[in-house]
Amino acid sequence: MTSLSTLLGTALPLIQAPMAGVQGSALALAAGRAGALGSLPCAMLSAQQLRDELAVLAASGLPYNVNFFCHTPPVPDAAREAAWRTALAPYYAELGLDIASVPAGPGRTPFSAEAADLLAEFKPPVLSFHFGLPAPALLARAKAWGAFVLSSATTVREALWLEEHGADAIIAQGLEAGGHRGHFLSDDLSEQLGTFALLPQVVAAVRVPVIAAGGVADAAGVRAAMALGAAGVQVGTAYLCADEATTTPLHRAALQSEAARHTALTNCFTGRPARGIVNRVMREQGPISAAAPAFPLATAAMAPLRAAAEKAGRTDFTPLWSGQNASGCRPLPAAEITRALAQGFAPSA
Repeated sequence: MTSLSTLLGTALPLIQAPMAGVQGSALALAAGRAGALGSLPCAMLSAQQLRDELAVLAASGLPYNVNFFCHTPPVPDAAREAAWRTALAPYYAELGLDIASVPAGPGRTPFSAEAADLLAEFKPPVLSFHFGLPAPALLARAKAWGAFVLSSATTVREALWLEEHGADAIIAQGLEAGGHRGHFLSDDLSEQLGTFALLPQVVAAVRVPVIAAGGVADAAGVRAAMALGAAGVQVGTAYLCADEATTTPLHRAALQSEAARHTALTNCFTGRPARGIVNRVMREQGPISAAAPAFPLATAAMAPLRAAAEKAGRTDFTPLWSGQNASGCRPLPAAEITRALAQGFAPSA
């Protein structure tokens, strides 16, 4: 079988996970120069921002990955939005904010024909998706320019679906992973498995390469994933405190504190389960809230609370995304983090 490194065009079978809101092309390039596949999260970028970032990545001459969400935008539910605002109203009053002035807006956009048009100008070598795959016609466009397509699976059933529908490799995302769960065939969180339970089952079920993601923070974790049949590893949390990341000082401080030992899946920030460090709003409204509007509509009402609290130095309403294992999260250059992880690929003495 062709090695994952060869398929990706990298020195290492290591992917720096795309992390929307805490990174741009700088982190992707730093990881890429050290031998990993750098990734650019695109769901929160405007068309002009995406164009600017792609120009930087393309000029580097390095292989790179661009990542998009594939969710179906929900139909706004007035009753649910009202219930959400009622739940958050005491916080608005506490911070002296007007809840009637909450801006509308989805906060996250799925892969679209417009995005495909823009990408076709740059022809990124790797394209990854979260929450399934785009419509067949859009996926065919990416394949036409030669993109190697990745997508996340959180169950064996999802992995088989992705293989059947055109994914060239599958990211087996364990329950430990930080940020949004990639599930798309079922919302039942009881179906979710830890990385080292999910990984060997996916490897046995599919013929395409499988990339382990979730809970891998150091070379020992990389080594364990490879021993269980992974073709490569994707790492996110360990890069959150990298010099090149745009993670805020408040988020960095939480990641390097005792608080990082307690994470949970919550829908309070976006409307979809995502793992982060437990904070006030997660404790008081969830962590899974029945009132939160569907993804990504919950974001709009939370944003003013987050901004006001952060201005006061508090993270009560901040999504402190983190995996369950933040032990590898250190304030270092991304190249140094990449080289430390790479030791897990070296042959054992």
